[in-house]
Amino acid sequence: MKTIRYALIFLSVIQINNVLAQDAIEEITVSSFYIDQDSINPPIHIISGDDMNNMATQSIGESIDNLLGVSSADYGAGVGQPIIRGMTGNRVKVMTNGRVNRDVSAIGVDHVVEVDLNNIQQIEVIRGPSSIFYSNGTMGGVINVVDNTIAWTDFTEQALRIGGEAQSVNGGHSGEISYQNNFGGLNFSLAYKDSDFNNFEIPFGSIIHEEEEHEEEGHEEHEEHEENPKFLPNTDFSNESQRFGVSKTGDWGYVGVSFRGIESVYGIPFHGEEHEEEEEGEHEEERIFATTDSDVINLEGSYIFGNSFINKIDYYFANTEYSLTEGHAEEAGHEEEEEEGHGHHEEGPTTFSNDAKEYGAVVDFSTDDLSQRVVMNMIEEDVSIIGHEAFMKPSDNSEFSFGYYVSRETDLFNFDMAIRHDRINRKGSVAHHEEEEEEEGHHEEHEEEVDLFDKDFENDSLAIGVNRDFNKYFNVSMDMASVERAPSALELYMNGPHLATGRFEIGNTNMEKERSRNIDLTLKYNQGGFFGTFTVFRNNVDDYIYLIDSAKKEKKLTVSNYKQKDAQLSGYEFEIGTSFDFYNGNLELSIARDSISGEFSDGTNIPRMTPERNIFSVNYSQDDVNFNMVLKDIKQQNDLGLNESVTKGFQMLDARFTRMLISESGTEVSASFFGNNLLDEVARNHSSWVKNEVPLAGRNVGVSFSVKF
Repeated sequence: MKTIRYALIFLSVIQINNVLAQDAIEEITVSSFYIDQDSINPPIHIISGDDMNNMATQSIGESIDNLLGVSSADYGAGVGQPIIRGMTGNRVKVMTNGRVNRDVSAIGVDHVVEVDLNNIQQIEVIRGPSSIFYSNGTMGGVINVVDNTIAWTDFTEQALRIGGEAQSVNGGHSGEISYQNNFGGLNFSLAYKDSDFNNFEIPFGSIIHEEEEHEEEGHEEHEEHEENPKFLPNTDFSNESQRFGVSKTGDWGYVGVSFRGIESVYGIPFHGEEHEEEEEGEHEEERIFATTDSDVINLEGSYIFGNSFINKIDYYFANTEYSLTEGHAEEAGHEEEEEEGHGHHEEGPTTFSNDAKEYGAVVDFSTDDLSQRVVMNMIEEDVSIIGHEAFMKPSDNSEFSFGYYVSRETDLFNFDMAIRHDRINRKGSVAHHEEEEEEEGHHEEHEEEVDLFDKDFENDSLAIGVNRDFNKYFNVSMDMASVERAPSALELYMNGPHLATGRFEIGNTNMEKERSRNIDLTLKYNQGGFFGTFTVFRNNVDDYIYLIDSAKKEKKLTVSNYKQKDAQLSGYEFEIGTSFDFYNGNLELSIARDSISGEFSDGTNIPRMTPERNIFSVNYSQDDVNFNMVLKDIKQQNDLGLNESVTKGFQMLDARFTRMLISESGTEVSASFFGNNLLDEVARNHSSWVKNEVPLAGRNVGVSFSVKF
């Protein structure tokens, strides 16, 4: 890793030295986005970096959960995988600066989405033609985190920011620092954050105990064993992140290199057990946790041509080394039991790793009338799982993509179109072995047989967007997309116990690619302080891949199989509101609602669909003061998939008050007081695999502050 890091830095220094040898040149603005943000329909949502700084530290999914059409599939404090209009996992890509985060979140619902949210510029939630330009298989869309670690324009002055945060629900705190400046024509940027949060509080009555768990042991329905703990074990979360970048810009373009490192430790509040015969209470105080280590090196730049058919070429290289290790440890007082032969996790930890390299280039040959780009992208990705819970053999994945994007603005409408072709190769294997039961009741494993697979997929995707302003108050847009997604290595080669879901999951090597045909229509109105947005959408997916339980048992776990069936997702979103002057400031009131349903072709429901939600929002701003309050009314989910249970509705009230002061010297001091789940509601996320075992956190109040010099 260090060798690669030093080599990349050396190469960037060579180019920078060549640049410095040139004559002095005037400053220009360079963008490394795949597409011109001003020339397309904007992303469906944007969250500013300042808003992120003023929020309580939480997962990427929780950070965007208040947005229309966007929710989160949580698994405790640190894990929150984003959902866009009912789609998650490999159908929604989480990105940093336009490149997919190469972690292992897609192969485990208890795996954190490894993204650094410290000192960012904004978060973009993107759909429509632009989404397929970023990555393949984006049926739901993309979440793009934008930072300024590699500056595309020169820093004009130094910026030092120091911040901190404290929360009540977990007794946690965090501290952060960021700095950027220009030295000798080079732009330097760094950011560091350290967070430490304990187990979070849960409201009384949050834990659901399944009665069947105790029937065999003769327990009565309302026995005192059904305690209600104040804190949920294994919901702690600590994180340390650092970024460093250096760049050089000029009228020739820019070049830069950056390093991003993230280390996390978080508890796993639920872990299915393979052996049901273990003694009651054996795991009550067991520490179940995961540690992650992520190192990413980026080398990117842009070369601008003068008086040429090609305007510029953006290029990049990213190298990722990522690992996640799940382990078990007994709390104090249990070590003696292990020494006496009662330990049950002597098998050791399980390590998930992902080593990936990504190369790409974007060629811009826009004209005065047409914005157009071609993208080429190559990815090499090696994923392995080693340890007791290695439910999949190592897999090698390679991708090559070619895409074309065009945008044109006319007197009648704005037109966007993206075409993408992907060639994907997934190499993997599936092990088969038999077990014989010995007289002592143990299982002896014989030599396993391994079947090797080398699967090739070719995907073609097309997206078209049309946007028209009928007048200065009324706008209508329509997006249509046909997107193909190759099955993941997990869906193909999975074959083992997946304790995070409490199942023995089996993939299908005969999986076909999915094809999504999506259309949505959006109407917008804004006049005289009144505004409104209404969207209706429908997404037909051929050969939709899903996981379904069977009646079989394997190693005391329910056997679940990955299968395919045509499906349809449809729904609507709307928001109406008003904005007006109020007490020397501006007051904005709005009400919104999103609703989505998902059904298979046989009329059964897609599991873990987001229930209907009403979102009421109040926002008041005056000079250096801002107050925001959001009430989410989540309805009871009665549209159930196979073996699902009803999830009761709840109300989630969040509020935030922010005050900013600027001194005569220009120093900015900002303080934010926030409160989440102020009603202390017993809340369960229907989209979560562990909704009964892992409720949402209780009332949380806290403060964050920052000082900018």
